[in-house]
Amino acid sequence: MLAVREEQVRGIEPSQKASLYDFRFRQLIGESNWALLPYAVQRRFSKRLADGALVNYRGTVIETRHSRLGWLFAQLCRVVGAPLPLHRDAGVPAVVVVSEDRESGGQCWTRIYGRERGFPQVIHSAKRFAGSTGLEEYLGNRLGMALRVEADAHGLVFRSDHYFVSLLGKRFRIPHWFGPGITTVTHRDLGEGRFAFDLDLAHPLFGELVHQHAEFCDA
Repeated sequence: MLAVREEQVRGIEPSQKASLYDFRFRQLIGESNWALLPYAVQRRFSKRLADGALVNYRGTVIETRHSRLGWLFAQLCRVVGAPLPLHRDAGVPAVVVVSEDRESGGQCWTRIYGRERGFPQVIHSAKRFAGSTGLEEYLGNRLGMALRVEADAHGLVFRSDHYFVSLLGKRFRIPHWFGPGITTVTHRDLGEGRFAFDLDLAHPLFGELVHQHAEFCDA
């Protein structure tokens, strides 16, 4: 039996369902995997965000780690919009805002991390339901990564399959040996309207480069 609550969409005309419920993550991972997810995770990843809708999640950055190489790589990534955390401040506020990416019909994710000093760091990315894996994340300046998604009883795991650059209307895959390693983003439900967000970047030769753990609450 599916864990998703079908009564939310049963009896609604197909044209109305599209405006109330986003089926794309559910279709991406398949019905059996969707059924594994806690209902709170299903709800977060099935919200329709068209017509200017926004979803806000407020929380706290619990921990950020960089190896020396990871810190240097994060700073170098400023040229593509700084998609990795730049600072190791802990216990600082964090906000995630999700909205529609009108260009692709996907989702824009804006992450705002407070700092002990200075302005917060703002990270923008866009999730698009496209490509060989069915899901891609655009990081900035034509750089993106294809994602594979896994589900279990605790939440969702997004893992990079490959990185690519879009130039002159064409896409060029970055060779694995030249890439930064494997990016893994984990969304784990903590119950009572709370969830954990973990970002990990690990290189096959140099090990862990970046790790960040943050906890958020539903709006």
